Amino acid sequence: MKRSWLAVPALVLLGCGARVEQFVMPDEVTDFAALYQENCAGCHGQNGRLGVARPLNDPVFLAVIGKQTLRTVIANGVPRTAMPAFAKSNGGGLTDQQITILADQIEERWSRPQYFATVALPPYSADLGDPKAGGPAFQTYCASCHGEDGTGGSKTGSIVDPAFLTLVSDQSLRTTVIAGRSDPSQSEQRTPDWRTYSPEHAMTPQEISDVVAWLSAHRTPVNLTQRGKK
Repeated sequence: MKRSWLAVPALVLLGCGARVEQFVMPDEVTDFAALYQENCAGCHGQNGRLGVARPLNDPVFLAVIGKQTLRTVIANGVPRTAMPAFAKSNGGGLTDQQITILADQIEERWSRPQYFATVALPPYSADLGDPKAGGPAFQTYCASCHGEDGTGGSKTGSIVDPAFLTLVSDQSLRTTVIAGRSDPSQSEQRTPDWRTYSPEHAMTPQEISDVVAWLSAHRTPVNLTQRGKK
């Protein structure tokens, strides 16, 4: 008799029309918003802006990096930086399909290829140039904001601070020189891109490589042995 009474509530619940949400396995998530929120927003910011990492909602950056390279970076990460590999084959948690969704949708939502149809884009990656030539190039294109020696000016702070240079890679420096920064804080101005540093002409690819080499040369070598000692 007790078993019959216990069964009644169960039958009533089943007949109430309560909908049970279906659990979706992580590998099966194909919604861009969900994938971006879980994997990208923490560093690159909501809607691709105002995060601690480079904004993805930046047509200049997306034009220079290109979708295939963007996909490769998402999949493989960037060694010796905070950018991890997201592909399962590299120890991450995303399938190839999910990585493709992220790259495709980032480009579709935030790129503006029509703006760059007639623009000669500099290479996204290149070898370091000549730091000696980078000094004069820095004076021409960057000193008005960052100061003659790069330690800061009236418009912005130091670009040769040892702590900053320890945290960024040469590729990150190159990307910043090329694309600037499209999402400054309220107290800052938008950092211009390689075309607008000088009103007279855009930086050449060689000048970009030389300035990056000049900046990289300001790094303070880290002695890992000494860091381990008290």
